[in-house]
Amino acid sequence: MKLFRKKYSGFTLIEAAIVLFIVSLLMLIILPNLNAQRKHAVTTHAAAMVTTVQTQIDLYQNDHPDDSEVTISKLKANAYLTDKQLQKVQDLKITIVNNEAHQ
Repeated sequence: MKLFRKKYSGFTLIEAAIVLFIVSLLMLIILPNLNAQRKHAVTTHAAAMVTTVQTQIDLYQNDHPDDSEVTISKLKANAYLTDKQLQKVQDLKITIVNNEAHQ
């Protein structure tokens, strides 16, 4: 009498190793690109925030022509900056020098 060996379905160890190798290669390609994209997004956001603060400075100067020095606290006190914007300004260390926003 012959013994029949049951055939198991599934992946072999070599197939699983190849798949893991391919996935790791893809991760090596993708992850550095994601980091670069994140840095670019942070830089773009910071530049946009500086532009926003500069716009608010200009609006403040239009509304208060006799006030020569604009500060972050004046912008906040007169509702030119929201609480969220003020927090971002502080996080990004944006300053106002000679009525111009700088980071």
